[in-house]
Amino acid sequence: MLGSINIVAFVPTKDQERARAFYEGVLGLRFIKDDGFALVLDAHGIMLRVAKVPADSKPAQFLILGWEVPNIEDMVRGLGGKGVHFEIFGFFKQDELGIWTAPTGDKVAWFKDPDGNILSVSQHV
Repeated sequence: MLGSINIVAFVPTKDQERARAFYEGVLGLRFIKDDGFALVLDAHGIMLRVAKVPADSKPAQFLILGWEVPNIEDMVRGLGGKGVHFEIFGFFKQDELGIWTAPTGDKVAWFKDPDGNILSVSQHV
């Protein structure tokens, strides 16, 4: 039933100005509007709503949003050049760029947005 209808993704923010600068300026998403409740951005045809949350909100301690990319090494280097820091978790082996390779050959690298939300880029085999 919902399989043929677009998904809308949500990310919380306490600071819409910083969030917009990051999602639009650093990640390259297209800003559509601020509807008063959320920043609305186009993530390659998927609506991303960066929603206002109370100042005392805490970021989730798990991955909330990710992008599948064709070449993870190039993407990590490119985002790193824009000031994005990739997380090293220490409980599994990640390479010098912060990329973990799963036993299946899939690759993942994690980073945080200005609110501390955990995001990722991944390349799948």
